[in-house]
Formats: sequence, C-alpha cells, structure tokens
Amino acid sequence: MSDTTWSPEQIGDQSGRTALVTGPSVGGLGYFTALELARHGTRVVLAGRSAEKLAATETAIRAEVPEAQLDRLSIDLASLDSVRAAAETAAAYGPLDLLINNAGVMAPGYQRTDDGFELQLATNHLGPFLLTGLLLPQLVSAGPSRVVTVSSQMHRMARRAPLDDPQERRQRYLRWPEYAESKLANLLFTFELERRLRAADLPVSALAAHPGYAGTHLLANGQVGRSSGGVASILDAVNRAVSQPADRGAWPTLMAATADLPGGTYCGPGGLGQMSGTPRVVGTTSLAKNVDAQRELWELSERAVGLSYP
Repeated sequence: MSDTTWSPEQIGDQSGRTALVTGPSVGGLGYFTALELARHGTRVVLAGRSAEKLAATETAIRAEVPEAQLDRLSIDLASLDSVRAAAETAAAYGPLDLLINNAGVMAPGYQRTDDGFELQLATNHLGPFLLTGLLLPQLVSAGPSRVVTVSSQMHRMARRAPLDDPQERRQRYLRWPEYAESKLANLLFTFELERRLRAADLPVSALAAHPGYAGTHLLANGQVGRSSGGVASILDAVNRAVSQPADRGAWPTLMAATADLPGGTYCGPGGLGQMSGTPRVVGTTSLAKNVDAQRELWELSERAVGLSYP
C-alpha cells in the first residue's frame, strides 16, 4: 500500500466488525470517522457526554447510511466514575475490533474535575487511558484489534511531558501549553501501550493519528464554551476559512484504523507542514519517543485512575 495515496475508498468491507468512537458530535472528527466506518459496514458505538448530541449524530449518519448499525453510549471522559460505568455498559457489545479515542477538549479556561485533575489532562489522556484498560478484554477477544488515539501537531509545542502529580495544581495555568502536553501524552500513551501489548503477546495494536488543521468546533468550544453565537461564531468561521474540511481531517484516523499498518504507527496529513492533504505515516518529536517519559507517564496514569494493565 502506498501511504501517500490513501483515501476512504481503500477501507474495504468492514462487515462483522465493531468499533467504539468517542466524541462523535455532528460536524467533528469523530462524527466523520463514525460515518465512514458505518458506511463500510462497521457496527459503531457512538460514545459521548450528551444524549441529545448522540441522538443527533445517529440521525445524521442514518440520513446518509440508512442501514447503519449504531449504538449509543453515555460517557464523560473527565469523570473516572463515568468511564467505569460506561465500560460496564459496553461489556454488552461483546468483542471490540476497534477503539478510537477521539474525544477531547482544547484550551478551555482553568477547571478541575471531581477527581481533582486539570480538565484537559483528564479528558484528553486520563479518561481515555482508563477506558482503554477497561475495554482491553473485549479488544483482546476480538483480536486482531486496534486502539487509535487522536493526537495533534500541537504536541510539538510541548516542552515537557506531564509527569507531575496530576492532583497538584501548578502555580500558573497556561491553557495552550497544557493542551500541548495533553496531546503529547496521547503519543507517549500510544507508544508505551504498543510496547506493553507486544511484551504481553496480545492481539491488539496501538496507533495514533492527527488531523492537521481541521475545521471543527473544537477551538470555539474550548475558548468560549460553545460552538455558535457571538464570539463563538466568529472564531468558528475564521477557523473554517483557513482549515481543511473536518471530513478530510478524519482521514488520518481512518487510515490508522483500517490500513495495513504496524502498531506504533502515527498517521497525519501529507501536505505542507502536515496541515492538510492526503494522509500518510508521519513522525513525532523526540520527546514523544522518549522511552523513560512513556514509562513514567504510564505508571503515573495507572496510579491516578486506579488501574494497572495490560
């Protein structure tokens, strides 16, 4: 397969496979990921916080794929209790061929979760870390299966890995550096997960992807807490004007999820600066490849969420 010419046309028949996609709100990367998987026959579990938004996503997908096999799962990745409850519910879905850790928040104002964690680290890393571990038995039973975690080019802006006690507040909250560190955490997690899966000889692979600069509501939601109205509409319009469409932003995730690729692969747009274009295999910063940081973050995360795996 040429990784410079990949498109969803290469996905092929996915009938009989089940995927769980977090953050599938209409118009976002998760939505277009779920849509394409459903279009190719995958049974898709739509996992998100809002029952209303999940219903809207199901309606929108069925408008394009009437025969789509869809389920809805309520989950708030910022809450460890919610993640545990969702995993218990998800056990009824049986073997999982694919877990896509897509949901995230981008540079919101300072907030701490009920578990005592900064919101971005909780939502973008600790929640997905726990969810992956709780769903691992279902992924193993479906093997060969995959975990795909959505990172960002912003990981390149991180100057350090988030290895401090996650329940201790830093003296100063800087929303963009904290976001960058959470996206670096996605890659550190992926590479350490892949290494541990291989060491345990489990039939699961861990890959990652980033969308480049995709026109979603994430920026507006992060900055003003909504995707439309007043300043939010202005931010959203500017963002879309200079970015590639959200459906194209989902292509690297779909490539990581379905193409013939080894574990530990990172997919992103192949255009200038990886901002847009046809997806291909891309590289990371040296910090993302730091084995000590990968191991330390894993051990910290296990303590934070109260789960050791694989």
